[in-house]
Amino acid sequence: MNKNDLAIGIDMGGTTVKYGVVRGHEIIHECEALETKRFDGAKGLLPKLIEEINALQKQWPIRAVGMGVPGFTDIRTGYVHELTNVPGWLRVKAGVVLTKGTGLPVTVENDANAMCYAEWAHGAGKGAENMIAVTLGTGVGGALVINGQLYRGSAFGAGEIGQMSIDYRGVMGEHGNAGALEKYVGNRETAARAAALYRKAGQKVKAEECPPHVLAAAARKGDPVAVAVWDEFTTRLAAGLSACVWLLNPDRIVVGGGVARAGAIVFEPLRRKIREQVAEPFHKQLKIVPAKFSNDAGIIGAAAVALSRLP
Repeated sequence: MNKNDLAIGIDMGGTTVKYGVVRGHEIIHECEALETKRFDGAKGLLPKLIEEINALQKQWPIRAVGMGVPGFTDIRTGYVHELTNVPGWLRVKAGVVLTKGTGLPVTVENDANAMCYAEWAHGAGKGAENMIAVTLGTGVGGALVINGQLYRGSAFGAGEIGQMSIDYRGVMGEHGNAGALEKYVGNRETAARAAALYRKAGQKVKAEECPPHVLAAAARKGDPVAVAVWDEFTTRLAAGLSACVWLLNPDRIVVGGGVARAGAIVFEPLRRKIREQVAEPFHKQLKIVPAKFSNDAGIIGAAAVALSRLP
């Protein structure tokens, strides 16, 4: 792999599919995003992606394609087992279809792994030997670097931090897993909790009026409800991440997603609460930092993973 090699990175989400041409850590040409719901599952989207990739090949010397998806994949074959929140993506041979249609080597990767690889190779995790990446959004995604390598596990599903329990009697997750972390710190859950606390305080505020950036701004102004929401949020997130620290003893935790842009409102208490729950050898060298690439991490990471797999 040459540092000037070009790849197409595709970041597929439940709302949009973002993609572009990537060199190293730069998106040198970003295309107009596609609306996921416009297409009838994989059978509608994959032909469109083939069309777009072939058009880009006429303009750029593309060497590989990487596609990050929100679900379980087999990176060896490009097989998508299931995308829980995206209809029409059950048992799809995405890699085979895209390669056949474009003539390019295609890597299909879990989207959290793609984000993790971008941050580890080029961003906030660069230089880390053992790293946890966590993405905070509608759900909670996670990925791992162990001994300087992206760790995927036996079935390529390792790092699902959002499914780890912080309360064995707690809220039920999507897989029968009581107390799943994402059921406490997902964006929807955080907004609902904020609305409930505002009601308790005698204020009529709807959940849809409480996205992370609004709550962060309110907390900076001293709004007691917003301050309480973030205190509760960081306590719960610290519980989940502390368990990861005990298990993996990382030197870096990189936090991405909209919540990461809340800054000190999140990171100062999060660092303190994790430090209070683990022994000194585990926290002494540990750095907990916001992701560098924000919304571009999926495209950059998918492309980087694809290039890393070239002979």
